[in-house]
Amino acid sequence: MVVLGYRNPSESINLVNRWRVRAGLRSVGTGAGSDTMVIFSGGSVGGGTAEARLMADHARTALHFEGHLLVEDQSRTTWENITNVVPLLESAQRIVIASQPAHALKARAYLRRQRPDLADRLIRADDYRFGEWTLFKPLLAAYGLWTLRGLTEAERRR
Repeated sequence: MVVLGYRNPSESINLVNRWRVRAGLRSVGTGAGSDTMVIFSGGSVGGGTAEARLMADHARTALHFEGHLLVEDQSRTTWENITNVVPLLESAQRIVIASQPAHALKARAYLRRQRPDLADRLIRADDYRFGEWTLFKPLLAAYGLWTLRGLTEAERRR
């Protein structure tokens, strides 16, 4: 399980990163098993503490996650997120990437580009729930489509 961070300019975790942690942890609960490793990925893009460290701390303290977790705190882009977590995914039976749905799609496409041999292990996270982000859906959809412009048509469907 990989949870991707979002630019966090302060020393406290922002709303987007809190939601991504919840989406990641609820994805662990969908039959992934107790031996699931959760990898929080994201560097200090907005300044201050790395996104991954803020998310890991939130998972432990606020959400009481007691499972296995790792922190990858050097990435500054989605491409780097994938590049930096690939070595941690080599032995994984299943690979789940949690974020907003369009961002997770982009990350899955990047994993397919970087390591096609791992692509057949990819499964979708439980990162979409009806009613979540209702007021922001149009804006998130427009932004998601804009960020996916570099993907091929086939990559957009996975």
